[in-house]
Amino acid sequence: MKRALAALFSIATGLWLLTGCSGMRLVDSDVTAFPRWTSAPPGPGTAYRFERLPSQQSPGAQQDAVETLARTALARVGLELHPGAARLSVQIVATTQMIERPGYGGYGGYPGYGGYGYGGYGGMFARPGVYLGGGNRGAAFGLSFPLRFPEPPYYRRELTILMRDLSSQQVVFEARALHDGVWSDTLAVLPAMLDAALRGFPEPPPGTRRIDVEIPR
Repeated sequence: MKRALAALFSIATGLWLLTGCSGMRLVDSDVTAFPRWTSAPPGPGTAYRFERLPSQQSPGAQQDAVETLARTALARVGLELHPGAARLSVQIVATTQMIERPGYGGYGGYPGYGGYGYGGYGGMFARPGVYLGGGNRGAAFGLSFPLRFPEPPYYRRELTILMRDLSSQQVVFEARALHDGVWSDTLAVLPAMLDAALRGFPEPPPGTRRIDVEIPR
């Protein structure tokens, strides 16, 4: 058992070192887009302005930072921020939910595993101590050390882009991107989600797509 655990820890450490040395990380988003252009789709140079919900206008809402990132992503698909001559209004809604996760036991993913050494799985053996046991093959003596590791929080992010035709006030484009991961730096992950949500603009394919975007660590 001890050798098996040592091998598992060696493999996990090696994988951590390999990923830790990588200069890029992957942001995978599930994207669904709904184009509903009532006239010709916007071409390069189409002007837009940002539109905010009342909740996004409160102090500390970080909407300024979100729109700065969105401006870069929108420029990549040919749209220009020009409020005075805007054809479109663009609304960006980005939410992040942190999900706490309980710790997990050491071997094989079994939550009841109390550790290594004599003592077995779960129950009273989930505590450190010295145990003495016996059976038809004689007595056994050993130590038990619990192996429980705290899991990092999980972050569930959702990004929505809504575009309205200012001449009719109708929504002409909607895109949603969903991403789950352990990265806590939302403003670093958000550009990848914006690029994913706008992939194929102004006529993205129907249905939900998994889009991978690499960003620096």
